Amino acid sequence: MKKFGLILGLMCLFSFKQTEEIHIYSIGDSTMADYTASYLDKFGKGYPIRGWMQLTPSLFTEHVHIHNEAMSGRSSKSFRDEGFWSKVIQQVKAGDYVFIQFGHNDAKPDTARHTEPYTTFKQNIERYVREVQAKKAYPILFTSIPHRKFDQEGHIVDTHGAYLTVIGEVAKLTHTPLIDLHALVAAFLEKTGPEQSKKLFLHIPPGKFASLPKGKKDDTHLSEFGAKCVAGLAVSALKETNLPLRAYIK
Repeated sequence: MKKFGLILGLMCLFSFKQTEEIHIYSIGDSTMADYTASYLDKFGKGYPIRGWMQLTPSLFTEHVHIHNEAMSGRSSKSFRDEGFWSKVIQQVKAGDYVFIQFGHNDAKPDTARHTEPYTTFKQNIERYVREVQAKKAYPILFTSIPHRKFDQEGHIVDTHGAYLTVIGEVAKLTHTPLIDLHALVAAFLEKTGPEQSKKLFLHIPPGKFASLPKGKKDDTHLSEFGAKCVAGLAVSALKETNLPLRAYIK
């Protein structure tokens, strides 16, 4: 009888864990952000730009609620300075997850966004992590995705440099899980090759959209197909961690 009661209790506990509501908040830049219908309509029906986090909901179970707060053009500095972070951290509760990906815009020269890798950038990233940890939530760090820039031997050229290194340093310092999305995407692009990898980015032929009569060649921002591929790489890497979140990945 006692054994039956123990088994029943474990079954109930397992059932509870599987139906627990999980909240993921994400902060970062345009490569991660959501793009609304009203934004896309400015360029024309079917404009393909997407952020990789926008394509993650279908990769998790129905118990996961994603709040993608990434904002186009923001750096680790401006995201906080403009008040976006305060709105996010106020919502975060114990047991929630916060995905953090900055670096693309931190290298920009303007004073509103620029940070130095080993000083202000490192301080900013660590501060985000510590504030999430103070809420007894789970911060997860992501390195920036690479630009589609190949060298003559077919390898991806690293254009982020020390900003990538610093993310790894903060991860070790704060005991925070790190998803090296830069390395994962770079390997995927190299495997795909210089020509076929254009499909992952905004390579738009002339005449497809009236707003872009000359077309567009953007090797920074992802197409819907590219965002889906990057989202798959990111979530697959999450599944390899020891985080409780892995139980909610399809």
